[in-house]
Amino acid sequence: MLSKNYQVILRFRHIWLCIIFVFTVLYIYIYILNCILHETLQQVSRRQISSTVRRQLVNKVPDKQKLFQEANGMPVHLKGGVSDAVLYRATMGLTVLGTAYVIYELVKAALPQKKG
Repeated sequence: MLSKNYQVILRFRHIWLCIIFVFTVLYIYIYILNCILHETLQQVSRRQISSTVRRQLVNKVPDKQKLFQEANGMPVHLKGGVSDAVLYRATMGLTVLGTAYVIYELVKAALPQKKG
């Protein structure tokens, strides 16, 4: 059995090690961000400043309006194609799973287990 003074010293040692670890991680994170920012600023400063437009964007809004306003009996959230259907089903699946998990946790909290 360790003495109380030694236990206190060990506890403070763990706290200091955690603090040192956190500050080391923060220092590394700030250093990496500084390197990225420095490199980005160098790239921006190398670019030529001009008022000419490099590329023209194609206006896709009228095509999308025709697609979504078409009366074909499909719900509007599925008119975008396969990607909309996949996103819709994934969202519904996650919603059902999340609801089931919440109900499970509520039942588990309402009926605590007896100790041994």
